[in-house]
Amino acid sequence: MAEQQQPRQDTMSPAERMGSILMRQRPDRVPFMPFIFGYCAKNVGYPIRAVYDDAEKSFWAQMWTAEMFGYDGGALYGYASYGGWEFGGDIKMPESEGEQAPVVTRFPAETPEAVDALEVPEVETAGCYPIAIEFCKIQQQFGMPIMPFIPGAFTGAGNICEVDQLCRWMMKKPEVAHKLLRKVTDFSNKVTDYFADNFPNYPSLPFTGEATSANQIISPKQFEEFALPYMKEIHAHILERGTKHIFCHICGEQNLNLPFWAQIEYGDPGIVSFGHEVDLTKAIEVFGDKHAIAGNIEPQIIQNGTHQQVYELCKVAIEKAKMAPSGYLLMAGCEVPVQAPPYNIYVMKKAVMEHGFYD
Repeated sequence: MAEQQQPRQDTMSPAERMGSILMRQRPDRVPFMPFIFGYCAKNVGYPIRAVYDDAEKSFWAQMWTAEMFGYDGGALYGYASYGGWEFGGDIKMPESEGEQAPVVTRFPAETPEAVDALEVPEVETAGCYPIAIEFCKIQQQFGMPIMPFIPGAFTGAGNICEVDQLCRWMMKKPEVAHKLLRKVTDFSNKVTDYFADNFPNYPSLPFTGEATSANQIISPKQFEEFALPYMKEIHAHILERGTKHIFCHICGEQNLNLPFWAQIEYGDPGIVSFGHEVDLTKAIEVFGDKHAIAGNIEPQIIQNGTHQQVYELCKVAIEKAKMAPSGYLLMAGCEVPVQAPPYNIYVMKKAVMEHGFYD
């Protein structure tokens, strides 16, 4: 009878593992950072909205869920519909079983005249930022790096005027689109300055991203004109203020935009994560020499697939990306759905433990 192989054991803590990635060293194994927010609240018995409107509950829901599943990614605060609330509109917090994140219910600038009148808000009072600031204070209290949420310009603009309006302006009134993008970029830079000034010389890993700039919505030519220059500026300003690393989620179908994303700075190294639409081999080809790669397990399969399907997706991803020159982190391609079966999250970690160790 064959001797049963003993499971491998971690030799690093999650903080040591993530530190190794940021120092361009091989950790003991591939880190597992699932990209998980609303699920954490549901998991510990809080309303899903607590992840977005209560800094302390959000922090602890994420930390307790990380303890339960044994993953490496720490707690962070953010959501995809940023911009609308921050610039004076209204949002609806998730309430029902089918909702998992805030959505804009009143867009603050749906006309060119409203864009003209739009003022760049003060960070301390803008929308979610009082909660985000409190969240970073809790991270600091426990000796963790802060992870300030720095809005991407194009997605933020689409949440201020509505995406279809932004697309019409790009084609018919590009000067209006650029004016709005300028104001969102100015706000993002103010957010960077706020955290740099109020957490001086404290370790940070800012979190940025873009979803609305995906090729399901805009062309590569439009990305080059309306997204690229503003993201370049936002990232450059983050690094100028002393941050060494940026974690950026390049969401959705971005394959045709990858040459432009490669022109943006992410630190030394940065972490760039991808949705299931971007193959990890391609991501490594474009970014792997300079930056750690994360992704790209499809959230729909994490929720609706069998645990065998989820495990196989993770195994294939690890085999493709494990030896990426600057490191690889197993991650969902976007937020883990709140309705995902717990066992499907467990098998993501299981795949890491069975296939992710470096010999």
